[in-house]
Amino acid sequence: MTIPPFETTFAVPLTCEACIEDVSGSLYKLSGINKVTADLQSQLVSIEGTAAPSAIVEAIQATGRDAILRGSGKSNSAAVCILESHAPHVENRVRGLVRMVQVASTLTIVDLTIRGLSPGTYHATVRETGDISEGPESTGGIWEVLKAKKEGTPARGVFGTVTVRKSGVSTVFMDKPIQIWEVIGRSIVVARQQDGKFDKNDADTLVGVIARSAGVWDNEKTVCSCSGQTIWQERKEQVDRGML
Repeated sequence: MTIPPFETTFAVPLTCEACIEDVSGSLYKLSGINKVTADLQSQLVSIEGTAAPSAIVEAIQATGRDAILRGSGKSNSAAVCILESHAPHVENRVRGLVRMVQVASTLTIVDLTIRGLSPGTYHATVRETGDISEGPESTGGIWEVLKAKKEGTPARGVFGTVTVRKSGVSTVFMDKPIQIWEVIGRSIVVARQQDGKFDKNDADTLVGVIARSAGVWDNEKTVCSCSGQTIWQERKEQVDRGML
């Protein structure tokens, strides 16, 4: 299935036109980039195309600058899920990030990045509930698995597998026949097993709640009203916690 182009915006430290040329040049090397526009005053870079947001971040970081996703897709069409280990002995619990953007009436792209896991194959599934109080054990079954068995169709809650290399890092970009509103408030589990009894003390089992994310021009915040920190101060804290 052909993925329609969508727009993403990123906050990027830009000080001059040469910065814009440097960032744009790196982005245009990616497959699926249709258009790159940047604004010095707002410190925002807008990208139109079909490239994965994680690939865009890597391309920007390759220029020596950081990037913060500020919005993707249209209003009410994007979601995010921060994947954490619930193992008590893990210091940096954040070990994964899932970005989702609905690009058509029944088509959503899923950009999943994980790091710090043991090498091997892992299953990514959407669960029936968003209760992560007991880690993956309290999230319920795979979303729509019973309906799928009855109809003889693939369960939409089964996103697929991701292979983690020796580096402990892996990224998967896929498209799924779902709408964003259907999964908001549910959870995602990434584990060696697809279903069954999970071990929340396993450092390689990740879980997170799917939350709504801002559309392309829905998020103009530069300072958090709660903490008074700038987005870059928040970004540093998140990176220190293991955020991708």
